[in-house]
Amino acid sequence: MMENYSTEEIFQKIEQALNENAKPVEGMNVIYQYDLSGDDGATYQLHLSGGQAKVEKGSPAEADCTLQISVNDFKEMLLGNISGTAAFMSGKLKIKGNIGLAMKLENILRQYDVKQYL
Repeated sequence: MMENYSTEEIFQKIEQALNENAKPVEGMNVIYQYDLSGDDGATYQLHLSGGQAKVEKGSPAEADCTLQISVNDFKEMLLGNISGTAAFMSGKLKIKGNIGLAMKLENILRQYDVKQYL
């Protein structure tokens, strides 16, 4: 169950999933940053470049799109229990930078069954 995984482990699983099937991220060159609040909160960056995904803790590079959300709501989004749009509309998700990129990311992540990695 996802509750048993740390935020860091979840990001490792996301990186693994994206690299095992890179088709949805082909041709993308973007840095997403997640500012996660709450217990086990931290900042992570998801670098998509050359058909590869790389996760880094902290903010080593300038992000194209930053998503601010609580750890709990982030997990609910990954499980498909709430959509990014619903989280954004309800104020649970704040986006800085390119909102179009945030919507694209949600469409990408939907193509992966993250649950199979957890």
